[in-house]
Order: sequence, then C-alpha cells, then structure tokens
Amino acid sequence: MRLSDFIRADIEPILQEWDTFAKTLFHAREMDKTGRRDHAREMLLAIADDIESTQTAPGQAPNFRGSEPKSKYDTWAEVHGGDRQVSGFSVNETVSEFRALRDSVVSLWNKASPTIAGQDLQDLTRFHQAVDQAVAESLEQYTTLKEMETRLFGATLLASPDPIYVLDLDGRFIYANKATEDLFTLPISALIGKTPQDLGFPFAPEFQQHLQQVMTHKASYRGEFSHRFSEASGEHFEYLLAPVVDEDGETEATVCISRDITERTQAQEKIWHNAHHDLLTGLPNRRLFLDRLDQEVKHARRRNVPLAVMFMDLDGFKEVNDSIGHEVGDRLLYCVAERLASCVREDDTVARLGGDEFTVILTGARNNEDAAQVAQSIVDALAKPFHIAEPPVHISASIGITFFPRDGSSPDALLKAADHAMYTAKKSATNRICIYEGPEKQ
Repeated sequence: MRLSDFIRADIEPILQEWDTFAKTLFHAREMDKTGRRDHAREMLLAIADDIESTQTAPGQAPNFRGSEPKSKYDTWAEVHGGDRQVSGFSVNETVSEFRALRDSVVSLWNKASPTIAGQDLQDLTRFHQAVDQAVAESLEQYTTLKEMETRLFGATLLASPDPIYVLDLDGRFIYANKATEDLFTLPISALIGKTPQDLGFPFAPEFQQHLQQVMTHKASYRGEFSHRFSEASGEHFEYLLAPVVDEDGETEATVCISRDITERTQAQEKIWHNAHHDLLTGLPNRRLFLDRLDQEVKHARRRNVPLAVMFMDLDGFKEVNDSIGHEVGDRLLYCVAERLASCVREDDTVARLGGDEFTVILTGARNNEDAAQVAQSIVDALAKPFHIAEPPVHISASIGITFFPRDGSSPDALLKAADHAMYTAKKSATNRICIYEGPEKQ
C-alpha cells in the first residue's frame, strides 16, 4: 500500500494519535474537538494528494496545495497558519502541530510497513517534503498576519486619544503610546524603566497597591485618580488595569488604559450641586440640610456633645417682594445669604429651606448663651440697610433656637421645635430671638 493510500485508509487512527498531542497545546485545548480534528483531516488529505502528485520535478519540493481550500488562502497550509495566528497560537505551537502529524503518520506507517524500500521510500521522502513545504507556507502566512496585526495594533495605539501603557512585574513602564507621552509631558524614553513612584506622581502608592492586586489575582481593576499633570491636562482620570497572562497562566505584565473624565466629573458634580443647593442663593437646600443635620445629630450623640439648630424667617420680605418686585426680592435673598454666612463658623451650615425661611446648624454652641450670641449677630447684620434699591431696603428676622438632645433626639423633632420657637419670636414685639422651652411655654 502506498503511503498516500495508507494515510486515507488509516486517517482515524492517525488523527487519534495526533489529537492526544494536540490536547497538550494551551490554545488547542480551548478549540472545539470536532473542528480541531476536521482541520487536521484536511491537512492530512492535502499531504496525501501531494505525495501522489507527478507535477513536481525530481529534487524539487512540492507545492503544498492538495484540494483547493474554500477560503481566501491558496493552500491548506496557509489556512492552517492564518487560523492558528488568529486563534492565538504561538509559532512553536503552530509548528508543533505539523511535527505531531509527521510523527503520527511515520509511527503508524513504520508499524504497517517495517521494511521501507523502492516506492515506499520515495513516498516517505515526498511526505517529508510535503510537510516541510506546509510548515514553510503556514509560517509565511502566520508571519504575514502577525506583522499586519502588529501594524494595525501600533496604528490603533498611536491614534488612541487615551493613554495606554504596559507595566512589568516590578511596575516599571515597558511600553507607552503617544497619548501617554502627551499626558505625562515626558518623552517615552524617559518613562521606560521607571515606575509611577519614580516619576513622583502623588497617586502612585495607591495605584501600586491595585497594580499588585491585579498581578496577584489575575483580575482586572477599575479605579480613579485626581492629578493635574500640566496646565493643559485634565484633573480627573479613570483607569483600567488588566493582567497579561502567559501560556502557563502566569501574569507577565499589566496593561493600563487611562481616560480623562474631568468634564464628566465636573458635570456630575454640577448636577449633584444643583440637586442639593438653592439655585438663587447657592446655600444648601432642604435635602442637603436634612442630610447634614442627620449626620451632625449622629456625631453629637457619639461624642455626647450639644448641638444647636436655628430656624429663621425674614420679617418684611413679602412687602418688599410685593411693592418693589421679585427681581429685588431675589437680590435681597442673595444678600441675606451672604450676611448669614458671615455670621457663623465655616463648620456650621446655613441653608435656605424655601421662600424666606433659613436654617442654621451650630456645631460649636455649648449652651443657650453661645447660640443666642450668634443669633443676635445675625439679627444685627440683617438690621442694616440693603442697598439694592432706592430707597435702601430694610428687613428684620425672627429666630427660633433648639438644642440636641435637650429639645429633641431626631432631626425632625429638632426642626419642629426650632420652627415652634421661631413663631414665638415672631409674636414678640421686643425680642426677635426665642430659645425653645417646651410647647407649654411657647
């Protein structure tokens, strides 16, 4: 039996022996078994066809064509090289499959024909020539695609507006694209071999911790950092760290992709600010005030310290609004907010609940006298004329004061008590400040 006929007749045992070897290849294990065997079958049948070919002159290696492949490639060897490159096989893995095919055929052929001479020897020589030619064509196609992939990859990285760089196991730069160079305002040559810490980036310690986690756990990580690399750069960045895993499943490097999210961050901050602040005065609104009051009550409870809350209503504001106009009324509210802020500490909170109602959280008031002193400074400040119209505008304020935990243990209870005290102050002809003393005394 000629070698070509032997290959066709015993193709299943040959494939079985070849498949045992293929399972040892990392990328081959991930392939569909049927597809993997069908691919090898086509290769063997192409080799058998080339063994029988009479078109090749003596001493000339055959062109590894076999039956025409149904693809853009000219030969099945090129199909093999292109497929393996796309599938992520290394050059060694690609060549190893041919080596396994050669060994499988020769091993079984030797068992079937212990004595090789004459036509058998010519067939065996032609078989080796066909395999060698297949290896050459396969590697040529593999290399062509690999070079094209490298060019495309390089062009993509160069065109990417996002900084992309690769760090080795020690966290040192081993690659950086043009966007990285532009962001860091350093030539790539100055980056290679350096770590972010070597470059003095303030976010480097935390970044290094996450980098180590990615390398250890072989899992991606998303994070953010804030730093202005230059006057032209953004300030807020997000980044993705992804491990580069070798054929043995071990991390050999880490890829980092960064993106400037300054505009997005600023937009989010603006949305949050508008949702939690009064658009007219810029003061915290009811939502933010209640949130801060809740936090301050929890803090005061933990520290066992007092906390004062003021509820204030402007006297005469409605008359100004109705007689002079809403535009002047809006300017008046803005000026009131400025004067209120100047009367309290930076740690205190002044808020506008709506209309002409304002509230204040005093974190430093230890007793009635402390709170009353701040309230009096507010009354005095608002009693001064507001030069926002002709003639100047005059208003006054009524202020109710309540204390945690004496007058209430929750934000809602404190606010209600302060509101109750404010209305008591409003009824007074001589005193615009009232400290809450219980509902029966108000």
